Amino acid sequence: MQRQIEPQPAAPRARPGPASRYWFQRNRRWLGDMGTIALLLLVLFPFAWLVQMSFRPNKDILGYELLFEPTLAHYKALWTGAFPASFVNSTITSVSSTVLALVIGVPAAYALSRGGFRSSRRIALWILATRMAPPIAFTIPFFLAYRYLGLSDTLIGLIIVYLTFNLALVIWMMQPFFDGVPRELEEAAWIDGCGVWEAFWRVTLPLSAPGLAATAVICFILSWNDFFYALVLTRTNASTAPVAIVNFIQYTGWEWGRIAAAGTLVMLPVVIFSILVRNYLVRGLAAGGVKE
Repeated sequence: MQRQIEPQPAAPRARPGPASRYWFQRNRRWLGDMGTIALLLLVLFPFAWLVQMSFRPNKDILGYELLFEPTLAHYKALWTGAFPASFVNSTITSVSSTVLALVIGVPAAYALSRGGFRSSRRIALWILATRMAPPIAFTIPFFLAYRYLGLSDTLIGLIIVYLTFNLALVIWMMQPFFDGVPRELEEAAWIDGCGVWEAFWRVTLPLSAPGLAATAVICFILSWNDFFYALVLTRTNASTAPVAIVNFIQYTGWEWGRIAAAGTLVMLPVVIFSILVRNYLVRGLAAGGVKE
């Protein structure tokens, strides 16, 4: 009989000694800060490069040197063409569609939350499904309808398109916030003499302010950054800023200075708006991710 060789037990893994554990615990916060800084640099590098590119002279527009003589020529050149009107169009359509979506969608979300519908979650999911479809699925129907109704290349037509999709997002995002507000607070307001909608305005809506701010920021960003619908449904009168940037790409060459300057200006409203409501935005996104 052959002798069976018994397997040898694996050698235990070497554990870090007390010195290494002490060093890691002592410098854990420092390592975390360095990792956060590295991540921020990685994320912000494209934006920082775009901003510095907008101040470079044309002769060194694609240079890599960090030291250069800044110029405002690219920003001045933007205001001699059609970009200012496009920037105003983006502001009007984004703000209008966001406000209208909140005015219509917030009461609708409250009705779904407090109405006691048996299929309220299914209704909300069906509403959100309209936002999940690719833009091309709705572009052709909108284009044909607008050509028949005379809404092509108009701000009203563009606002309606953005309102259609932002409305579904508002209802989907605001319903969990209203679900998280205790009904006892509204019942206490009713006892004090408030009606249903008065209790909503005085009690429920203020408690849902973080969610309202987060929803408003997301709706504004989606409307402001839209390129596809604005490209197909507008020509010159209602052209938006993202579409106007494409006009700087010509057959004779790309106007890198104007593209960088216009891209920087397009980023500013979103950044400023987010900074103004940053506290509510963080609280709203964090609260929206927790559902009972």
